[in-house]
Amino acid sequence: MTTRKSRRDFIRTTAGAAAAVSAMSGSAWAEYVGCDDPVPQGTPGAAPAAGEPVRIGVIGTGGMGTGHVEAFARFARNNTADVRVEALCDVCEPRLQAAKKKLAALQDGDVATYGQARDLLARTDIHGVVIASPEHWHARHAEEALLAGKDVYVEKPMTLNLKDALRLRKVVQKHPERVFVVGTQYVMTPSYSAAQQLIAEGTIGKPVWSQTSYCRNSKDGEWLYYEIDPEWKPGVNLDWKTWCGPLGQAPWDPAIYARWRRYRRYSTGIIGDLLVHQITPMIMAMNLGWPTRVVASGGHYIDKAMENHDQVNINVEFEDEHTMIVAGSTCNELGLEKVIHGRKGNLFVGGQTATLRPEQLFADEVDERQIPAAGRGDSQNNLRLAWLDCIRTRKPSPSPVDLGTKVMVIVDLATRSLWEGGAFGYVPEKHKVYRI
Repeated sequence: MTTRKSRRDFIRTTAGAAAAVSAMSGSAWAEYVGCDDPVPQGTPGAAPAAGEPVRIGVIGTGGMGTGHVEAFARFARNNTADVRVEALCDVCEPRLQAAKKKLAALQDGDVATYGQARDLLARTDIHGVVIASPEHWHARHAEEALLAGKDVYVEKPMTLNLKDALRLRKVVQKHPERVFVVGTQYVMTPSYSAAQQLIAEGTIGKPVWSQTSYCRNSKDGEWLYYEIDPEWKPGVNLDWKTWCGPLGQAPWDPAIYARWRRYRRYSTGIIGDLLVHQITPMIMAMNLGWPTRVVASGGHYIDKAMENHDQVNINVEFEDEHTMIVAGSTCNELGLEKVIHGRKGNLFVGGQTATLRPEQLFADEVDERQIPAAGRGDSQNNLRLAWLDCIRTRKPSPSPVDLGTKVMVIVDLATRSLWEGGAFGYVPEKHKVYRI
């Protein structure tokens, strides 16, 4: 299949963009979410020399951050990768010391600890930084790391909102020498790579719609497993002012600090924390363009105490003439099958093996078959290892900023739709969001 657009495709895309602009002009409002602020030129970064470990720092040592610390240390301990965790950063001293203790059990030598990210980033011996701070800090920490000459692995979602995503995309684009990976690990799942190749070859014809989900259940409420430590004392061993950071100050609340995913101000809940995992590899597999129309519905059906929704259903339309249906729940674990529906066949994805099933009308052209995994192992560890490999080889990112930004269009517009009602459109050429 050629990658060059035909004249018909060009006319269709141009007409679609014109229609979106026309619809936007008839809307009650259109919000510019782009960024006109200049991006400063970052400092050159240090590259690992031959025989030298990749030296990394980790910003944010909560559950996810500490998981990264232990994973990278195990890579070195098991001779899976030549890497060393050199520095840890967190605003909470108890969490910081707990992560340091766990690292000490896996890695020899001392590790530096910091309460402010800027002090870690000022180190010239660190090659890469893992950002596992809360969502509202992702954009700023990632930008500061890039400007400090570090390669970046930022946890999902890439940012809290679309405006931050477009700013960060601009920063990444100005620094093409830097490696930037969004931590949506299912891009490493073999079935999506197999689907990507089959779709590029035209095996299933045009992908017309797809379906995916992330659903789970809990008896007491989602994210309550993050425990509240009575030893946390703002101003003594926890810098609450810095934690609030970009969103402005708020009264101390240990429930918010421990379980911020439940709160609208600090997180998009199911959408940004869970559904991005499943949306991202779908977009990658089909090489989709920009989302242009999103509508979402849902509610607080079981967990009435949680601010963010416990049931979410999203409909996404893309500029490529494709519709994606997404379901998310924290009150029922039975989700949708992950399927890419094409004109000639259907691809069942999500696991190690992809399954191709033809449409009845095209059974003489498309053979039903399974495509065995090209690779094995844990997807998250594979993405971590891919990041380390990119730092050494300067290969392209397997989870790049453009992919992350497309996902953030969906996250942002779906969140608006849930809270404000109605459908929302996005015009990528103008970086504008409008109500449909």
